[in-house]
Amino acid sequence: MKAANLEEVAAIVANFEINGGFSDAVPFGSGHINDTYRITNSYAACPDYVLQRVNHEIFKNVPALIDNISYVTDHLRNKFSTLMGSANVGDRALTLIPAKSGQYYYQDAKGQYWRLYLFLPDTRSYDVVTTTQQALEGGKALGQFQNYLADLDVSKLSVVLPDFHNINFRLKQFAEAIQNNAAGRLDEVAAEVAFVRAREHGMGEIERLGDAGKLPLRVTHNDTKFNNILFDANDRAQCIIDLDTIMPGYMAFDFGDAVRTLINTAPEDEPDLDKIQLNIPVFKAFAQGFLGQTASYMSTTELRSLTLGITLLPFIMGLRFLTDYINGDTYYKTAFPAHNLQRARAQFNLVEKLEKAHHQLYAIVMHAAEVGMSHTHAKSNEFEG
Repeated sequence: MKAANLEEVAAIVANFEINGGFSDAVPFGSGHINDTYRITNSYAACPDYVLQRVNHEIFKNVPALIDNISYVTDHLRNKFSTLMGSANVGDRALTLIPAKSGQYYYQDAKGQYWRLYLFLPDTRSYDVVTTTQQALEGGKALGQFQNYLADLDVSKLSVVLPDFHNINFRLKQFAEAIQNNAAGRLDEVAAEVAFVRAREHGMGEIERLGDAGKLPLRVTHNDTKFNNILFDANDRAQCIIDLDTIMPGYMAFDFGDAVRTLINTAPEDEPDLDKIQLNIPVFKAFAQGFLGQTASYMSTTELRSLTLGITLLPFIMGLRFLTDYINGDTYYKTAFPAHNLQRARAQFNLVEKLEKAHHQLYAIVMHAAEVGMSHTHAKSNEFEG
């Protein structure tokens, strides 16, 4: 980080109620949207922090977004405190640090929004899941996240990104991108456009079920890629992060997005499509962990919708990457000119392989749900329980 930037970050951190003092800042994480820095404390006995600039070009109402996060994390900490006692509650849910204004964000002179979290030491995340134990722990963590938020009033959450996982909205954006062809790239993507057109009706089933009142709206994370689960040094799931997209949604969204990243043996932008394979044992372990926490209060229709989510979420991600590529890469950060196209092709290849394995995946989900419901009397209070 350049000295000027370091000074700027130090000045921003000074607007928050931190313990200790600012020592250093380094870029942190690999998110597509926000700029993130790890803040090192000048006092060894005081905690480090994570500073993020929230992209207000994407998130139009940052105060509402922060309110959502505060509402959810307060509820989670209360749950953990009640069920686990006071020990390590701060390690289980993100902790927002208030600004000196009393808000949980700071807006600088340029109009940019910043927030500060406590840094969680000795944690790690995985872009690629390599063991069934990781998958089981991740499933338990996300399932417990859903479980602990099941009694939260969904109506109190702001919709920070309207139609975020609404396939009809994404298809409308896609159609507009094709019509405008802003970057002149349409001729390059004829095969990808045909792939989308062949599946656009079938991918709308979750929305149709929701519109018919057959799926309940729940408090959902909406960005449950596996690297948004932090693991401790013993590979036990510790905390769910990246809560910007917390809002009402369908459970199939969270399940499907997690599966999108854990079942894939390759990164989401893998250029060699032969490396994209389905890790069925990992999926089975994740489903077992997730449904062990959630199956007892889900209807049969909602359980069945999880399998629809498995193909819908990578399809939506591929569609969004493709749309952004056609538009000239205006949304996602890219590392090279065809990065979004490479991402789209990888996601669509994953969709094809998931479609071929549909019956097997459905059977695994329903069996895991049956096992989960048979153990409803054995209430788990810890991720590793």
